[in-house]
Amino acid sequence: MNLPNSLTVLRIFFVPLLIAVLLTRSPNLELLGVQVHFEVWGVLILLMAAATDWADGYFARRRLEVTTLGILLDPVADKLLISAAFVSLVDMHLVPAWMVVIIIGREVTVLGLRNIASAEGFTIEASLLGKTKMVLQVAACATIILGVRYASLKPLGRLILWLVVISALVSAAQYFHRFWNQLDDRIKQRRSLDILERRKSPKDAVPL
Repeated sequence: MNLPNSLTVLRIFFVPLLIAVLLTRSPNLELLGVQVHFEVWGVLILLMAAATDWADGYFARRRLEVTTLGILLDPVADKLLISAAFVSLVDMHLVPAWMVVIIIGREVTVLGLRNIASAEGFTIEASLLGKTKMVLQVAACATIILGVRYASLKPLGRLILWLVVISALVSAAQYFHRFWNQLDDRIKQRRSLDILERRKSPKDAVPL
């Protein structure tokens, strides 16, 4: 359990804490004479969790500590965090459920395609849109949460949410296109190898 993997696990532990703060709408505390409402706590937790997403990748590359556990666990932690945040916002009646279905559905679909690609022995590089997806999702959640207290942020939150939905659909289409092309190439290679193996089969050898 190195530092990058520890940060990934920490991100997972932030998930129930974020849910508890948003759904109970607490704590609402006064610190140094300033009233700090639950919306601020929720955004702080979300941003700290998102920061671990950047930090674990940074330290893994810098310290040469990229592990199989980290590769498998990192996307799962991201999806747990984002799914928990958006489902909580649906329960708070801040986000339409159909939008969240698209966002989470995209995450599950891409994760499934990644598993199939890994089983087939190839990887698919994420597009630039896919890489910025996490930033858009965090920005949308943070803005919508703060919009509960500061109404002026609500239009901005809706705008970013629409960008998240559009980017989810477009990046999913890009990912599926790349996956299908590589899978098709892999199938063609297998067929070519099968034909060569049949030609080299002992049954076809001339007896001495």
